[in-house]
Amino acid sequence: MATETHGDEGGLVFHPMDQFIIKPLFGGGALPGDGSGGGTGVGLFTITNSTFWMFLAIVCVVLLMVVGTSKRAIVPSRSQSIAELAYGFVYKMVEDVAGKEGLKYFPYIMTLFLFIVFANFLGLIPTSFTTTSHFAVTVVLAMAVFLTVTILGFVKNGAGFLSLFWVASAPLALRPILAVIELISYFVRPVSHSIRLAGNVMAGHAVIKVFAGFAAIAAISPLSVVAITAMYGLEVLVSFIQAYVFTILTCVYLKDALHPHH
Repeated sequence: MATETHGDEGGLVFHPMDQFIIKPLFGGGALPGDGSGGGTGVGLFTITNSTFWMFLAIVCVVLLMVVGTSKRAIVPSRSQSIAELAYGFVYKMVEDVAGKEGLKYFPYIMTLFLFIVFANFLGLIPTSFTTTSHFAVTVVLAMAVFLTVTILGFVKNGAGFLSLFWVASAPLALRPILAVIELISYFVRPVSHSIRLAGNVMAGHAVIKVFAGFAAIAAISPLSVVAITAMYGLEVLVSFIQAYVFTILTCVYLKDALHPHH
């Protein structure tokens, strides 16, 4: 349920963003400066709710792709069927967007997709923590993609990678202007890549918490429950869609690195 308190005038005050506070898993403190009154703080090696749920996401990936497919059965089990569907889905995505040459980077893209999917879905469990709602997590994922495709672009194409910013099909007088625009849009990629994922996940969870807070008011409790159910169903869809969007954009950026010529 949403964190709620009664104000001085008897009204309800919601704190839907409290669910995103990073806290030590052991000790009960909170990140200094978050306004929650936590005491112990979070150090470099502190095990927090964020790291715990990220670890669970990794465990889920291993259980599905390693343990779930270990028997290699001709008639697959449920876990093997899910793993094969996920494998085929991402494989076809990489092949369609980045081409045959991009398939050698399939393991990295597959890992990204599965981690984000499981992190998103684990965050829908009541009292859990949604790691992908934090920009610290999504920025690292986005910067890893950005640096990988940029380095790969120069390694594969040398100075020819710079042709990505030179629109040869445009009139000569417009090419320098378009080159500046392309350069700016290129360096904005990790920002939009990370904000899109974290922003959508954070917004959905905050709205659910607000509706959950209204459930305490008897007069509108039934409407609140209906709203929570609808939003939860939408968040299930968003959890998959945002993982898909992050992955397909990674494939698009990979394609630009492998084939920078317009």
